[in-house]
Amino acid sequence: MSDAVPTRIDGVRAALAVRLSMPETDLTPLPDTGLAHDHIVIGNTGTLARIPKQSQMDLPPEDNLEYQAACFARAGASGHAPRLHDVLAPDPALSMGGLIVDRIDGRPLRLPEDLFAMAQCLAAIHALPLPDDGARGPLKNPPDTLADTFTEILQQSAFIARADLHPDSESLIREELQRGGRTLARPNRPATTLIAFDAHPGNYLLDTGGQAILVDLEKARYGAPGFDLAHASLYTSTTWDVDSRAVLSPAQVGAFHDAWLAAVPDALASASQPWLLPLRQMMWLWSVTWCAKWKVQSREDAAHSGASENWSAELSEDALISHVADRVADYLDPETIAQVRMDWAEPDATIMPASAVSS
Repeated sequence: MSDAVPTRIDGVRAALAVRLSMPETDLTPLPDTGLAHDHIVIGNTGTLARIPKQSQMDLPPEDNLEYQAACFARAGASGHAPRLHDVLAPDPALSMGGLIVDRIDGRPLRLPEDLFAMAQCLAAIHALPLPDDGARGPLKNPPDTLADTFTEILQQSAFIARADLHPDSESLIREELQRGGRTLARPNRPATTLIAFDAHPGNYLLDTGGQAILVDLEKARYGAPGFDLAHASLYTSTTWDVDSRAVLSPAQVGAFHDAWLAAVPDALASASQPWLLPLRQMMWLWSVTWCAKWKVQSREDAAHSGASENWSAELSEDALISHVADRVADYLDPETIAQVRMDWAEPDATIMPASAVSS
């Protein structure tokens, strides 16, 4: 554990005890498994506090809390996300504030056996009624979801030159950037729904009733559901979390797609199906360029930059940072990149839904 971490966690716990008017002994920090939040169980209330370490969307503390509260409130209507109970405004002791949400009694996903439950969870979120355009804030609601995501990809790709990549890795990523540009140039666009945009398997728990609950919702927005399906099943997602780690076969990905298509309204299924592979490629681009960004920013000590988005290793335990560094190294390895891109460069027919293969 980094020297700064115990002091920081102890300080967060003490500040939370004051805010909640309860003994520190009733507040139990959970293991440090994420780069963006601390999680502290609140006695026997059935709730926990999500205390931001940073804002992954580079929002000021108040705006970050408002955004995250909206994520939980909107997705909570699906029955597949924790309920929001309270918002703790930032103060000098809790500089980024926090949220009080349901503590889900459950276990990490096991893949591939829990793919159906994950597909059902995402389908329930994606099938929620869309608010009118003017009522979608504060969540991101870009007029063009492809252009918005590709802009994020390009911003992250600016770190490639400083990430000390293998020349073959850089060449392959830049080749895929061109492919992504061709997707962006398409004249039509996918359907829009509420999406998580952070749907990797480590962000779910399977509750005691066998229902998958998406417990991390800070980046939700209105966009294409294909991004979530990709983020839930790409190699760069399914091997991220230690507890849910798996490498899915093309047939298993295809079955996951089939389960989601069968669970959403027919109109959404038919509008989304042609976009499954193009958005899979674009979501992978987002993930792998984020890896380049993290590799640069984590070592440049963003903790002293004053920015809300902060990937400094000082904010997390050494074991977590070591794990992330290992995953990033794997995902940026040229052999891994070459293998993953086969999904769309030379796709196995089984990765597509059975209905698409037979049509």
